[in-house]
Amino acid sequence: MEPVTMYTTHWCPDCRRAKYFLKQRGVAYLEINIEEDPSAEAIVLRANHGRRKVPTLKIGDRYFACSPFNPVKLASELNVPLNP
Repeated sequence: MEPVTMYTTHWCPDCRRAKYFLKQRGVAYLEINIEEDPSAEAIVLRANHGRRKVPTLKIGDRYFACSPFNPVKLASELNVPLNP
């Protein structure tokens, strides 16, 4: 699997759901809090056409937002099972 980076915030319930989803499926990821890293916030804004959507995930060279949390979309994007 290509490396996964998840751009998050501390307060985001969708981020917590996405992290739980990945952990349940054994998917390793790097978490970057955009409130602590202005360059990461800029990446999220660029990837989402000026919108500050979290979680935004980077897989290889592509980005997608999972806000609101959508387990079907996330499973499809990562090519992992919907149910662990």
